[in-house]
Amino acid sequence: MKITEFQTQCVNVPLDKPIATAIHAIESVGCVLLRLKTDKGLEGQSYIFTINAVRLKAFEEMVKGFKHLVLDQDPHYVSGIWQSIWAEINPTGHKGVTISALSAIDTALWDLVGKAHNKSLHHIFGACRDSIDTYASGGLWLSQTKDELKAEANAFLKAGFKSMKIRVGKDSLDEDIARVAAVRNTIGPEHGLLADANQALTAKQAIRLGKALDEFNLIWLEEPVPAYDLEGHAEVRANIPMPLASGETEYTALGLKDMIEKKACDILMPDLQRIGGLSEMRRSAELASVYNLPVSTHIFTEHSLSIAGSAPNCISAEHMPWYAPLFREEMELDKNGHILIADRPGTGFTFHPERIDAFRI
Repeated sequence: MKITEFQTQCVNVPLDKPIATAIHAIESVGCVLLRLKTDKGLEGQSYIFTINAVRLKAFEEMVKGFKHLVLDQDPHYVSGIWQSIWAEINPTGHKGVTISALSAIDTALWDLVGKAHNKSLHHIFGACRDSIDTYASGGLWLSQTKDELKAEANAFLKAGFKSMKIRVGKDSLDEDIARVAAVRNTIGPEHGLLADANQALTAKQAIRLGKALDEFNLIWLEEPVPAYDLEGHAEVRANIPMPLASGETEYTALGLKDMIEKKACDILMPDLQRIGGLSEMRRSAELASVYNLPVSTHIFTEHSLSIAGSAPNCISAEHMPWYAPLFREEMELDKNGHILIADRPGTGFTFHPERIDAFRI
């Protein structure tokens, strides 16, 4: 089997309404879609994104820049192709848009491998489960009022979620506390609640917030300080009562290795786009397991489920609905609020042509 076509397409998927975190204002997610077609009639698919489609064309050009390393190759040589791209990006760097492009290609190659064998990737990788804990992440934004937070929390419960994540990082500590309290009082003590500061705080602010939120029994506090401040992460981790989750902004397993060595978090959150595709996410989960650390996949829910279903130390997958309009298939929850890992070939999700045409840039 040989790859005969390498196609990219830019789309912009609008959100239902504008949202805000402590550091982002988001109206849409712009995506570069990648399709790798073979002489056997199979197609591997993947995507990467930018908030509000900003600099999306730069991402597309970087992906297309590796076309010569992919065409005419057998997709089963996914590791060899990964290494050839890794070597070629040395002059431009092993972080940033270069890794995003590598991630898109690697994930599409694995999708092809699964389809070639008519097996789901979590089975090919060595399955350990067919469902995994998840939490609703597509709401409870910093831009919402307390009444809106309570209404959305109720909507998540009605949809079958057992856990959900609220964003924190207001200018006032008391306001953050009141917002978390409003959601906790709405969902009750039996449901899980997580908080994400989106890198908005200093270490001292994060420690104050973490201690203040202890009464609400949070599953974790996420990215409390800037991603590059590993010493700050470690200081916060040592001084708050709940686990600290982070790592979504690190590139490749080498970035996660730095976090581990600095004792910067309790739970690692590899992001499929930044980590280097499914190949490097598998390596990252294995690296974490050596240190007895759990991982939880960051966004890219549909394509990350193959890791969630094959990495024993994966404790959850973030349920982010932003990209759902791209796909024919839908994510499903079971009665326990776990997300099902579908037994379909490859990643288990395929682009929906008609919907995508409506988002075309």
